[in-house]
Amino acid sequence: MFYKTTYKSPLGVLTIASDGENITGVWLEGQKYFCATVSEPLLEKRDLPVFLRTADWFDRYFAGKEPLIKELPLAPQGNEFRQSVWKILCEIPYGETVTYGEIARKIALLSGRKTMSAQAVGGAVGHNPISIIIPCHRVVGSNGSLTGYAGGIEAKIKLLKHEGAI
Repeated sequence: MFYKTTYKSPLGVLTIASDGENITGVWLEGQKYFCATVSEPLLEKRDLPVFLRTADWFDRYFAGKEPLIKELPLAPQGNEFRQSVWKILCEIPYGETVTYGEIARKIALLSGRKTMSAQAVGGAVGHNPISIIIPCHRVVGSNGSLTGYAGGIEAKIKLLKHEGAI
């Protein structure tokens, strides 16, 4: 069984999903791929302990603190490639950015390949089901351009400004 709640953030309402123990999704209203990894109805349940911990995490994040990703139990659903990209996203420090190409080079190195497509990485980044917490907003184009964000470029800009990355 899967559950959901909402959180009112400075970016708008966030929908948070859980399997009862772990966070499985965080989406902004109108986000591309909204609830795409959810295969069954989500039951409203605001008082799950993991939702209370996540709300506290967001309270601190939006207050300018730097809560750690590892404070929350995360269980994003995706294939092995996407999982490897999302794991690298979790290593991007608060207030910093990396390029799709840098992530592609890391994935290539980890998988023993000579190269990896930055576009393939971009697809995995775009399908990240746990927005903000898994910081896909910290990924930029090769020239530093703010390309793509499933939650919209305006939200990406607000998040990067909030973190002091731009």
